Amino acid sequence: MANPSSVFITGASAGIGEACALRLDKEGWRVFAGVRRTQDGDALRAKTSERLVPVLVDVTNAEQVAQAACNIAAEVGDTGLQALVNNAGIGVGGPLEFLPLDEFRMQFEVNVFGVMAVTQAFLPLIRKGKGRIVTIGSVSGRLATPFSGPYGASKFAIEALSDSLRVELRPWGIHVVLIEPGGVRTPMWEKSRKMSARLKERMPKEAFDLYGPVVDKIDKVIDMSESMGDPPDKVARVVSRALTARRPKPRYLVARFAYTQAFIGDYVPDRLRDWILTHLLIM
Repeated sequence: MANPSSVFITGASAGIGEACALRLDKEGWRVFAGVRRTQDGDALRAKTSERLVPVLVDVTNAEQVAQAACNIAAEVGDTGLQALVNNAGIGVGGPLEFLPLDEFRMQFEVNVFGVMAVTQAFLPLIRKGKGRIVTIGSVSGRLATPFSGPYGASKFAIEALSDSLRVELRPWGIHVVLIEPGGVRTPMWEKSRKMSARLKERMPKEAFDLYGPVVDKIDKVIDMSESMGDPPDKVARVVSRALTARRPKPRYLVARFAYTQAFIGDYVPDRLRDWILTHLLIM
């Protein structure tokens, strides 16, 4: 019997990453699930087959990323890796005028540099396994919204990196795919709320005098967006399609309102787009 295809998924503890791990395991993949805590790996194993292997890794820790690549290489041997799913990410928001730069840097450490660190570390295994790379971006990489500038900037960066990498790896037949979800019900919303609360404690009184009412409205929009979001498995199904299609698309939009947001970002003139966002989110 042939060995199952192998995939490494980052950020598999919850949300989209967990949904991808569960779905691909069910479909017969050998899943290496990147998690940050042992208990998260144990919880995931309880829901899957014995094929799934938890891998402790923080994508911002170079030593852990290198060790994860080494451990997985020892497991897969000459067959290499057939897929990498870059999913780990965080969301930082707030008024750019007062946002602490260390918070901005952390946004990029995880969502951009973390993605590239993992991609660089695992490309030799992908090349050996004639695999492909799928990265979870966001429709925010097409439409930047007020008070989520750091998150949007990180996703715009991922768009550019994916475009470059897709062409660079084309001579070897390595497909690079970007998944662009809209609203999805994941624990990242709650993590973003906690991060927002921490940022509010660090911001000066002037920030609240200037932006207070608007920030409160944005919080309500976040609550509404989460409640209307699609389940993570909807994204996982598209990831599965991207990993198995003979000729995958360079981009896949997923989830409710994603197409509307992408249309506004791609085709609506700047001034009209600004007017729409102002009236939806600020006024």
